[in-house]
Amino acid sequence: MEKNYRTFTMELAGRTLRVDIGRVGKQANGCAFMQYGETTVLCTATASDKPRDGIDFFPLSVEYEEKLYSVGKIPGGFNKREGKASENAILTSRVIDRPMRPLFPKDYRNDVTLNNMVMSVDPACRPELVAMIGAAIATSISDIPFDGPCAMTQVGLVDGEFIINPSQEQWKIGDLNLTVASTSEKVIMIEAGANEVPEAKMLEAIYMAHEINQTIIAFINQITAEVGKPKHEYTSCAVPAEMFDAMKEIVTPEEMEEAVFTDEKQVREENIKKITEKFEEAFAENEEWLAILGEAVYQYQKKTVRKMILKDHKRPDGREITQIRPLAAEVDLIPRVHGSAMFTRGQTQICTVTTLAPLSEMQRIDGLDENEVNKRYMHHYNFPSYSVGETKPSRGPGRREIGHGALAERALIPVLPSEEEFPYAIRTVSETFESNGSTSQASICASTMSLMAAGVPIKKQVAGISCGLVTGETDEDYIVLTDIQGLEDFFGDMDFKVAGTHDGITAIQMDIKIHGLTRPIVEEAIKRTKEAREYILNEIMTPAIAEPRKEVGPYAPKIVSLQIDPEKIGDVVGQRGKTINEIIARTGVKIDITDDGKVSVCGTDTAMMDKAVEMIKVITTDFEEGQVFKGTVVSIKEFGAFIEFAPGKEGMVHISKISRERINHVEDVLTLGDKVTVVCLGKDKMGRISFSMKDVAQQ
Repeated sequence: MEKNYRTFTMELAGRTLRVDIGRVGKQANGCAFMQYGETTVLCTATASDKPRDGIDFFPLSVEYEEKLYSVGKIPGGFNKREGKASENAILTSRVIDRPMRPLFPKDYRNDVTLNNMVMSVDPACRPELVAMIGAAIATSISDIPFDGPCAMTQVGLVDGEFIINPSQEQWKIGDLNLTVASTSEKVIMIEAGANEVPEAKMLEAIYMAHEINQTIIAFINQITAEVGKPKHEYTSCAVPAEMFDAMKEIVTPEEMEEAVFTDEKQVREENIKKITEKFEEAFAENEEWLAILGEAVYQYQKKTVRKMILKDHKRPDGREITQIRPLAAEVDLIPRVHGSAMFTRGQTQICTVTTLAPLSEMQRIDGLDENEVNKRYMHHYNFPSYSVGETKPSRGPGRREIGHGALAERALIPVLPSEEEFPYAIRTVSETFESNGSTSQASICASTMSLMAAGVPIKKQVAGISCGLVTGETDEDYIVLTDIQGLEDFFGDMDFKVAGTHDGITAIQMDIKIHGLTRPIVEEAIKRTKEAREYILNEIMTPAIAEPRKEVGPYAPKIVSLQIDPEKIGDVVGQRGKTINEIIARTGVKIDITDDGKVSVCGTDTAMMDKAVEMIKVITTDFEEGQVFKGTVVSIKEFGAFIEFAPGKEGMVHISKISRERINHVEDVLTLGDKVTVVCLGKDKMGRISFSMKDVAQQ
């Protein structure tokens, strides 16, 4: 059969990136069949013919579908098919969404779906990266209005050397996981997890990725020039200029400024409610304007706030450009939990609770990365409606909550102790009590203190802060704002979140609403967050709790670890688990044993834990003459008594070895259940362990 599709290739970080156009998915608005190494991802872009009625936002949906056949797995569970998106799939969708959304027209209301289906995975070529590039190609060649292209590059750091588009293994073991998206001129998205990478090193990596992105953009431009479709016409949903003129007659810019510039969120919302009622009354006869009044009021507020910040350097709550909102921190807010802390920044308040458990309670992951099957540290973030004064039923965590939890998780992983130092699974849950911007960064601060309060020996404190941006008509006309509140996030151009220790960055997440940032803006934002982070660490968090507690709390499980000979694991477990279950029943502890003989005994009663450890040690000891044991009489015969000295382990005391004086019957001295001390004499002719009671004192 004659080939009827186009293939484009480029060399990218030492591997061939191949794109087939017109081979599959021909009914989609745009489709790119991507291969990088042997990783294969099908990327499609589709749009509705007409705008969706009654909405004031761009309805973009980005999907990243992980097919387990791509790594030769059959899904678990009864259904044996892929279910809801994994956490990694949701996070990847967000990383694709964030740089692409600003490049669609602001007045576009047609539904758009970008679908990325992972069909095979080469461990040397991460599928997330292929999907990111493929989504940009599929949209660029489609007839969907798009002011792209954009491109993405990932950077790792292994043994001090940067690695472009690292493999799954390099991504896991390296000191940096950086993803950078760019347009042809500017950086448009940054996402990073890092092992305390200094600010200068981070900037170097960001702009190294930006340069490589330019080669990918040239490649996409070549594809678009040869096979791209003309962009279709669409119905603009922009607010008419004459409506703005009419609104300014009813409420002057000065009145709107007075309404929005207050440090009380509730006061501002009440002011806007009254202004909206004025407009509703004035436009009662104009149904067309009433239908878009919400968007018009939003735009009026936005123009007012941006003008005051940019031209007059005046922030809505009266702060200076570099000033942080009032801060407060405290620990031990919640009784009986393993650790708790609360961090407050203005009208943003987060309480994080830490829970400790045995390593057996790590989260199991059934995903595309063969190297990652267990997750020891879990950070979960919740954002209930009451935190912003709204009422709606809880439907579980959305993509935003999962994204914020993952960001805090990335920020804290570099400072956690190793499993050998602290053999616990760790879960932190950040509850949003009140929100007015930057809750994700407040959750990092609260979680750091909560871990310390729980007795987790973290290496250093981590703090997070966010910077905002308002831009003018030129690249040189901008203001960077330290610690943005909700209004500045809604109406501004950037939310640049950076977390780290005194010594370096541990996480970055950058969201913007414009077509990219110049290098001076990125440098200033990183510098500002460094200054603010130092202040929070020194002046707020350290006074609340200066170092991790020396021990876990009274309600937290205690864990004792010991190493046994792997060949003795069967002795501890026993036939069908009889021995280990007996130890657990007698002591109330939890016991985990790994294949290499590492045993963890977990409980809250120290005495019972010590008892369980002693039992395990006895069971795994090679019995030698002269060893002393304590046991229980479990059986009496004419010729002697059987002593259980550990669950499932018995030895015999011959009647002649019970007492120094002659006895005629075992029952004269012993009864069932007696606790006795015995000394090992070795093994008898039948291979049984032989004990003596009368010779104990002589040992």
